Amino acid sequence: MRGSKKMQQSMLSLRTPEQRVPVTHPLRSIKTMADKALEALSPTFDAMYSSVGRPSIPPEQLLKGSLLIALNSIRSERQLCEQLDYNLLYRWFLDMGADDETFDHSTFSANRERLMKHEVSHKFFEQVVKQARAAGLMSSEHFTVDGTLIESWASLKSFRPKEEKPEDRPPPDDPGNPTVNFHGEKRSNDTHQSTTDPDARLARKSNGTTAKLSYCLNGLTENRNGLLVALALLTASGTAERDGAVEMLFRGVTGDRRITVGADKAYDTKDFVHDCRHMFVTPHVARKKHSALAERYAGTPGYLLSQRKRKLIEEAWGWMKEVGGLRKSKLVGRGRVAHAANLVGAAFNLRRMATLLRAA
Repeated sequence: MRGSKKMQQSMLSLRTPEQRVPVTHPLRSIKTMADKALEALSPTFDAMYSSVGRPSIPPEQLLKGSLLIALNSIRSERQLCEQLDYNLLYRWFLDMGADDETFDHSTFSANRERLMKHEVSHKFFEQVVKQARAAGLMSSEHFTVDGTLIESWASLKSFRPKEEKPEDRPPPDDPGNPTVNFHGEKRSNDTHQSTTDPDARLARKSNGTTAKLSYCLNGLTENRNGLLVALALLTASGTAERDGAVEMLFRGVTGDRRITVGADKAYDTKDFVHDCRHMFVTPHVARKKHSALAERYAGTPGYLLSQRKRKLIEEAWGWMKEVGGLRKSKLVGRGRVAHAANLVGAAFNLRRMATLLRAA
């Protein structure tokens, strides 16, 4: 029998957002792990806020909101707050009731500096890594390093001579989108700087590609499941990838036992190989024609395995850029971009961990 359309909608509902989310929904396991990591950061949150005054939006909601943006490729914080009005799944993930008032998108901007000052995103990322280790999802001996460029939220038109003063510039023909002619002008990071994002540098990943104002994001992954172990955002330069790799190895995984680290040819330098050996790390870098790595290491089973496994980090870069929205940063300044990168990296790990634990 054909059903009829109801003209009168029910005014009351006795079902909570928790009851509406399917038991098998993949966000359930991600929420459990995220809540556990945030619970460990409770002392940090207590130190961030005064004990008197008007209650703030819980920092846990802001951090989990950033996770939702990365996991669901949401365009902006404004769009997330708009969808919170009608998306019960998002409300459930942020522990909001169906009748709770949605906070304004400016809350993210107003609290970002506070979160950055206490390194909350970095601590949250470390808590996620700690959970992965406790679950036996990470290798403790074999790792891979690599770097990628994150395009800055700055136009090449803002790349102006450092000694130039604003009053010396001719008035624009179009204030919103001025015409700029760089033909015949030699520009470099030594003589020029972006007026929009001074921390960004003109860089390109390889020959034949366009140079853009960018940051260098460095990552360290373990070779068992390709989970991120550490992240470091540096100013883009010719040595940023190797400097970031040494920083992450020293900070995160070196100890009293020897480990291996795989890398591409950009890391085949005398300085990097020497630094690795000084930290009790065996470098398994792809060899150049005139390599800093002895040829006898190239044919060992461990070296060949490291070279095969090092492509796992490219999966992390691909997800963080295409799904997590990190291909072009929406924030200005190295500190803000690093804050966003840690949260997107944590989202990648949580998603990957949920998949691995579900398959176990």
